[in-house]
Amino acid sequence: MLKTSHPLTTMALACVVCLAFTPAGRAQDATQTTAGAAALTVSVTKPEVSQWPVLIPASGRLAAWHEAVISAEVSGLRIIGINADVGATVKKGELLVQFDAETAQAELEQQQASVEQAKADLDQAVANADRARGLTGSGAISAQQTTEYLITERKSKAALASSKAALASAQLTLDRTKVYANDDGVISERSASLGKVVTAGDELFKLIRQNRIEWQAELPVKRLADVKEGTKAVIPTPLGDVRGEVRLVSPTSSTANGRVTVYVALQPAVGMPQPKTGILVSGNFEFSATDALTVPATAVTLRDGFSYAFVLNATDQPTVTRKRVETGRRQGDRVEIVSGIDTTEEVVVSGGAFLADGSVVRVVDTVAAAETEATK
Repeated sequence: MLKTSHPLTTMALACVVCLAFTPAGRAQDATQTTAGAAALTVSVTKPEVSQWPVLIPASGRLAAWHEAVISAEVSGLRIIGINADVGATVKKGELLVQFDAETAQAELEQQQASVEQAKADLDQAVANADRARGLTGSGAISAQQTTEYLITERKSKAALASSKAALASAQLTLDRTKVYANDDGVISERSASLGKVVTAGDELFKLIRQNRIEWQAELPVKRLADVKEGTKAVIPTPLGDVRGEVRLVSPTSSTANGRVTVYVALQPAVGMPQPKTGILVSGNFEFSATDALTVPATAVTLRDGFSYAFVLNATDQPTVTRKRVETGRRQGDRVEIVSGIDTTEEVVVSGGAFLADGSVVRVVDTVAAAETEATK
């Protein structure tokens, strides 16, 4: 026969079970779980003081130092040979274009014949004039005849001089049937086409003289007190930094934006390809080095248009404080902190995007943090 439990005992057991599942109990468990999840793993470092050069940023286009135009100096001749193309490196005096020289050669020979004819006419005129001068006063020849001989002599001399000038012109035309490079450099443009009949002045090539490229940077007038001839400059590129030196500061400013063009002669490192003209690039003018308080670039986060860094609070349960900072120069993977933190504080190297002011963290060394990140 089964015994029935006392009603008071049953009610007490039910109350115990209900208390175990009350909302307050669930809230306590949730708080403990949340506290454990909030302890994010971070690595920290202290800011370092380094010697960094003072930089003035600027932008501008790459252009040729000087660009030479190679043009035709004759008219009516046909191109029969082209010995250079865009990108070709040429030396001063190197043959670039050959025109058909048959017409010029024929004209030269014709003028040579004219010179010989003029010499013969002059010889005869000189002989007649000499004879007339010898007979002057003898009555064998009239004064009028003597004068005519002397005038003919002078005309013959003038005709010979004219023929010689025409011969020189024909020779010059023949010489100009060959077009040579007027300086060392690189061909940047080519207009010459095989078979084209040219007119004097037609452009055939453009040449970057001595293959020298410069950076035409633009600066506001207020920064010109710092930048002058000889100031160093650097342009970062994927292949490495291209360095240069200011060779000229324009004496006038642009009417469009009020900026002044600064011409920087570039000096690419050995083995680095020459920069291409026409590209808009950004770079910096460098000045004497000064102390810079720097942190890894990953320690700075951007929120709402401002820069922030998280600083570790040394407590039993480490937390972080978000501080607004002002950044300055950058070099490689480090950034300068102008204000907001000092050398005594420890900043979170990475993970700032997942932190908030007052977040609980678990600090590990940098190597361990990198390994943890790699295994995620």
